[in-house]
Amino acid sequence: MLVIEHLSKSFGGVHAVQDVTFAVREGAIHSVIGPNGAGKTTLFNLVSGIYTPTSGKIMFNGEDVAGMSPDALARRGVSRTFQNLQVCMNMTAIDNVMVGSHLRLNQNLFASMLRLPAVRRADEECRAEAARLMQFVGVGKYEGADANQMPYGALKRLEIARALAASPKLLLLDEPAAGLNHTETGEIEDLIRKVAQSGVTVLLVEHDMKLVMNLSDHILVLDYGKTLAEGTAAEVRANPDVIAAYLGAAA
Repeated sequence: MLVIEHLSKSFGGVHAVQDVTFAVREGAIHSVIGPNGAGKTTLFNLVSGIYTPTSGKIMFNGEDVAGMSPDALARRGVSRTFQNLQVCMNMTAIDNVMVGSHLRLNQNLFASMLRLPAVRRADEECRAEAARLMQFVGVGKYEGADANQMPYGALKRLEIARALAASPKLLLLDEPAAGLNHTETGEIEDLIRKVAQSGVTVLLVEHDMKLVMNLSDHILVLDYGKTLAEGTAAEVRANPDVIAAYLGAAA
């Protein structure tokens, strides 16, 4: 589904991503790991259209999408969450999820102002789908609540529901377990597995190694912007270069 070829991104003299090549198989859970500053979030920002590559290709379903805007990528089926919550706290929980489906709504300004029957039907369908997604991610009990009334762990899952509302083929999750306790991390792990089983391909950046090793079909390890290792969880866990990067050469 996703093929990255010789991808690089420089900020002045800083080479954040250097000649990275890898592929993500449709239906898989593919993780990107590495020490702080390894280039993981920069890689995500390149794939999701926030950054334009200095060089290289990003092929999504056979189309080179490098440099496309985030909204153009969303229309092609790429959706993402962020390391730091991007939830609208002054909106209701369900309205936050409905925001994710706006690309699929075919409405014009005058029809919306007049609240024509077609607009009302589309809104009702959108709200029903948002409620279904809230149930899917395990926050259905907050359907009538404001986002600012929800605990942090529930907000993490709400953000995933909003990303799913765009009907993605590829879902990018940027540290979904960041800031969660043990129980909440287990809930996120179960949810990611459930998302993949529903047919959505997952590309994951995460620091929680237990979660990564439990979930991943394939793992890419970055260090100083370069590919350090790649393989299954067992292969990566046993790789001496990966152990040295995380624990030091003495380990």
